[in-house]
Amino acid sequence: MTALTTQSPIRLLQITDTHLYGNPAGTLLKMNTQDSLDHVVKILKRNEKGNEFDLILATGDIAQDASEKAYAKFVDAMQEIGSPFRWIPGNHDNIDVMEKVAAGSDVSEKLVQINNWQILFLDTSILGQVHGNLSKSELEFLKDCLQTAQADESVDHCLICLHHNPVKGNAGWMKDIGLNNGKEFFQLLSKFNKVDCIVYGHVHQALDYVHAGIRCMCTPSTCIQFKPKVGNFALDRLNPGYRTLTPSTDGSIETEVVRVTGFEIEADFASQGY
Repeated sequence: MTALTTQSPIRLLQITDTHLYGNPAGTLLKMNTQDSLDHVVKILKRNEKGNEFDLILATGDIAQDASEKAYAKFVDAMQEIGSPFRWIPGNHDNIDVMEKVAAGSDVSEKLVQINNWQILFLDTSILGQVHGNLSKSELEFLKDCLQTAQADESVDHCLICLHHNPVKGNAGWMKDIGLNNGKEFFQLLSKFNKVDCIVYGHVHQALDYVHAGIRCMCTPSTCIQFKPKVGNFALDRLNPGYRTLTPSTDGSIETEVVRVTGFEIEADFASQGY
């Protein structure tokens, strides 16, 4: 575990669902994912100039083709931002390839403490499947971390990072793509009182709500966006973006979703899936 004492309040950045390819010309539903990430990084550097982030939370679907080149391109983008990051796999990722690319670094680390906040990174991916699951070992890891945090006077608040949505998605076609043991996940969290926030990706939307007494946030993809409250798959026309989070010592979190401007979306809006 990395333990940091840093600025107060803490500054975090969530980047998610970049869907990069080893080939920089690779597209997802006709959107060039490298180009869209480049636009996000550009506006991020412009908007956040002079504000250093303590940590970047990269919450999965880093690559679309799970190639070493794609993961290396993501590392390059994070280095351009200039802040440390941790990543977790999504349903399009391959954890073995990610760990190979991350060898010798701490980017696959699953537990970080910054001031009085503990940040946990969980793997919900199942290789070859769209839906997610927290394995027995992952749930044990979560339980052990929360038990330790409960007894640690230096930890007052916990933030948990997932890829898959732990609560049912808001579109009909999403009913089977989320975390399939979300109920068990929240039952475990209910046994502890320091979990204040869950952040995730996967559904390519900006969401901020409370479930089972815990604040839950989803962040837009850096590429295509999924339209909410529809029966069948549909793309939204909102631009790619990122999220900043500013957790305070009292457990409150200020957050902002920032979307790219001056960027004309090119995507297959007639697509019925991907």
